[in-house]
Amino acid sequence: MATSSPWMTDTAGRRAEPLATPTSCDVCVVGGGIAGLTTAYLLAAAGRKVVLLEAQAEIGSGETAFTTAHLAWVLDDRFSRLKKVRGADTAKAAADSHRSAIDLIGRLATAERIACDFKRVDGYLFPGSQNEGVTLREENEAVQQLQLPHEWRNRVKNGGLWEGECLRFPDQGQFHPLKYLSGLAAAFRRKGGVIHTGTRVSRVDGGDPCSVTTEGGPTVTANHVVIATNSPFDAGVTLHTKMAAYTTYAVAVEVPPGTVPHALYWDTEDPYHYVRVQPGESSDLLIVGGEDHKTGQEHDQGERWSRLIGWIRQRIPSAGEVRHRWSGQVFETPDGLGLIGRAPWGKNLFVITGDSGMGMTHGTLGARLVTTLIQGHADPLAGVYDPNRWMPGALLTLLGEAANMAAQYADWVTGGDVSSADKIPPGHGAVVRVGLTKHAVYRDKGGKVVELSAVCPHMGAVVRWNPGEQTWDCPCHGSRFTAEGEVLHGPAVCGLTKVGG
Repeated sequence: MATSSPWMTDTAGRRAEPLATPTSCDVCVVGGGIAGLTTAYLLAAAGRKVVLLEAQAEIGSGETAFTTAHLAWVLDDRFSRLKKVRGADTAKAAADSHRSAIDLIGRLATAERIACDFKRVDGYLFPGSQNEGVTLREENEAVQQLQLPHEWRNRVKNGGLWEGECLRFPDQGQFHPLKYLSGLAAAFRRKGGVIHTGTRVSRVDGGDPCSVTTEGGPTVTANHVVIATNSPFDAGVTLHTKMAAYTTYAVAVEVPPGTVPHALYWDTEDPYHYVRVQPGESSDLLIVGGEDHKTGQEHDQGERWSRLIGWIRQRIPSAGEVRHRWSGQVFETPDGLGLIGRAPWGKNLFVITGDSGMGMTHGTLGARLVTTLIQGHADPLAGVYDPNRWMPGALLTLLGEAANMAAQYADWVTGGDVSSADKIPPGHGAVVRVGLTKHAVYRDKGGKVVELSAVCPHMGAVVRWNPGEQTWDCPCHGSRFTAEGEVLHGPAVCGLTKVGG
């Protein structure tokens, strides 16, 4: 099934030439999503010589292209939980930092004249109908204690999405992420920054200076390196035990203009639904997300999109054609906050990861924090987001995710999905046991068979077939590969190995 997001039609200014010769700079930024590009821009604005490397042909082709583009300071994992596991001061600091991230996006869009549909909107949290992670009253009590701006409402106009009581949070935002990145890339170049796309980094060595090795040979020597690749590819077990990869689903459905007021909407179900509106020319797009699960651990992707569509049509009978359906990947941390700052595994290395469902704001606040640290300044947020932090209040979550991750290696001793490649119908893939190992076998619609090692090159887990998007997904750390084995999403930096003839 071909999938796409509403943002992916905007490609202006997102391409650049691959790195062809060795170079040097003050800072090398690895990753061309919102985190990497914002970091590069801020450092260039501070007078640093910056080179940005992006593996894909265009910047913003990773998870930034698959967001629903909520700009929220209301935390995905809820303030009531964060207050329990990290304390009131940290919960308040987290809210303030996400609010500052929205402010920064708005200021940059204005200062650099970036037409990206940036808009301030309210956010509304509604009670779920089942499987509630946090109740509305629990969250209300927490935000009252934290003295965060909010209002209890008995009813609010939302086009029929929810009825009854809710919490209103002012000063959220929304935008078109790829229009924003295109404009930010142009501004970065005007400040002397250099972008190389189609340049995959295979290794980063910390030191004084650092060395960045790319596929094909050219290297970048830099005083500092920022790894902003959504999931760090070179961290080993250092950070991967603190992050769990989840797949989240989204659909964009046409609705008559004004059907749903422009705002951000969420419910308290687990997993929860999240909703916003993107304006169009003759109709609006209602964007609804949810149905999350651990990456590589489910096989009913099509049903999950269908459930989201059914959820919309039950509430808004006037909803029309489904224009887009897609999935994204989020990396959840035990306490729900990003892992941002000095990398634990090398000198002069910095990392921005662990978005916990708040990718647009985590990426932006992470860029500001890392920029401050590289310039040698102290920042109180360094302790809030420190990648090395100990999370005793979230220990049960950490241990549970670690146990789930370890359990996936049991695939090495199980049979295959089918007994042989002959059992795989055209247009599908399956894992086949071959002696002591396993092969990932895909049969295209014309009957041609592509046979690959099923072993993820990152840390040796066995990949699984994703029939919804026809990819091979790693159930341990979230690496994703095309049906032919090319790497789509890290932490893996190379594709699945081809086997057979």
